[in-house]
Amino acid sequence: MRIGVAIDAACDVPQDFLERNDIAVMPIAVKVDSERFKDDRDPAEIQRFRDRKLGSRSHSAETEASSVEDVQSLFIDRLVKEYDCVVCLTIMATRSPIHDNVIKASFAILKNYRPVREAAGRSGPFLMRVVDTRNIFAGAGPAIAETVRMIQAGKSPAEVRERAAQVADCSYGYMLPRDLNYLRSRARSKGDRSVSFLSSMLGTALDIKPILRAHRGETGPVGKIRGFEQGALALFEYAAKRVQAGLMVPSLSLSYGGDLDEMRDLPGYSRLVRTCEDAGVQILESPMGITGMVNVGEGAMTLGLASEDHVAEF
Repeated sequence: MRIGVAIDAACDVPQDFLERNDIAVMPIAVKVDSERFKDDRDPAEIQRFRDRKLGSRSHSAETEASSVEDVQSLFIDRLVKEYDCVVCLTIMATRSPIHDNVIKASFAILKNYRPVREAAGRSGPFLMRVVDTRNIFAGAGPAIAETVRMIQAGKSPAEVRERAAQVADCSYGYMLPRDLNYLRSRARSKGDRSVSFLSSMLGTALDIKPILRAHRGETGPVGKIRGFEQGALALFEYAAKRVQAGLMVPSLSLSYGGDLDEMRDLPGYSRLVRTCEDAGVQILESPMGITGMVNVGEGAMTLGLASEDHVAEF
């Protein structure tokens, strides 16, 4: 059985990883004032967004996940012809409609695929398995990496989905923004009042950076650090300790809203890389997608890993 993978564009994984594993991407449309972008993990489009230097204007951007019709077209026009089963992984359903859209699209896809497959010379039924990673950005990386590993190991669709859901339940995604005022403005534009005006002003004045965590469909602050570099160091040191303690998946994800060399120059990065190398853990580094930069701000960093339950102290 040929099993494929499709992901939501808000899942931050490297382009070469997508190409190497022939992973389909369900795009997100982004509009900033009169500028329009297609977030489909294409490095050229990500660079075009950064080159436009939209800065603070992006906090009011409008984003639109792939619709039910878009998902149907992707599957009927391409995926049902190439695969016998496709595992779809999306960012947390509590933050995006894409998971529900895929579920709704699956009914029409599974109803109408047979003539398309027959015309393409493929026999047998077509299956879909949908997984909510319960995370966002780099936090979705471990579940995606494990899905690919299970497929390569020859596991059945049921085994792949069960394992992906298990990893999703144990995935931790961390976000370190550079600009608390931007984060507040973005939250307010979406009706989220969780970042108050006073806290954002104090945070800016004192250069305080919050560390935000996404886990099991919920997001919220778990710490605060003075200075972005110190925040990055704290995150890298935390990740190194989790790697040494043992991860559920031998893969750790990083994404950065800028040039990756800037992230690699941050304190603690080199030690994390050495720790991962010693433990046989693969690091998946990628530029943050347009959707991530719109929501967390350019220059932000996200980190994802899968681990047993624990309390992170920052």
